[in-house]
Amino acid sequence: MTNLPVFKYHPNPIETGAFKTDATMTCGCCGQDTAIYYTGPFYSVEEIEALCPACIASGEAAKKFEGTFQDDLSIEGISTDPPISGTLVSGDAIEEITKRTPGYNGWQQEVWLAHCDDLCAFIGYVGWDEIKQMGLVDEIAKDLEENSEYGTIEHVEKYCRNNGDLQGYLFRCLHCNRYRLYMDCN
Repeated sequence: MTNLPVFKYHPNPIETGAFKTDATMTCGCCGQDTAIYYTGPFYSVEEIEALCPACIASGEAAKKFEGTFQDDLSIEGISTDPPISGTLVSGDAIEEITKRTPGYNGWQQEVWLAHCDDLCAFIGYVGWDEIKQMGLVDEIAKDLEENSEYGTIEHVEKYCRNNGDLQGYLFRCLHCNRYRLYMDCN
């Protein structure tokens, strides 16, 4: 398998399913065949069937199609009301997440979380069972208490299931390693 570029804000894009490896596709940007291809969210006028990792990482895909991989109005810390206290995401981070980072698939609208004045890394799709298995119950409970519109931890524990009606999206701060959870409903 070809070496994958490093994506600071999406460190395991094959494991999260952002990139597929089940077929060889032609990249809609460079026209080269690729055994690792992206079919996730890409906001552009043109419908693009597949993109290779190199065209995403270099920014060429976003430039060529005037597209983005993340809606900049759905980035926490610049558009949430109220923003997390003290979070001021830089323009460079916004540029990297929107133009050079593969996105993730949400039920409704993908939201990218922030912490320590930077965007967090997307770790993967989780439900309450996965949160427990990872030993993150207390950390996620604290995060939900401080930042969530979903109510109590008891509500999340009861309804959040991976691939369920209340889907969890796990993020990790690149600076303090704190885990954060975003959720949406189908």
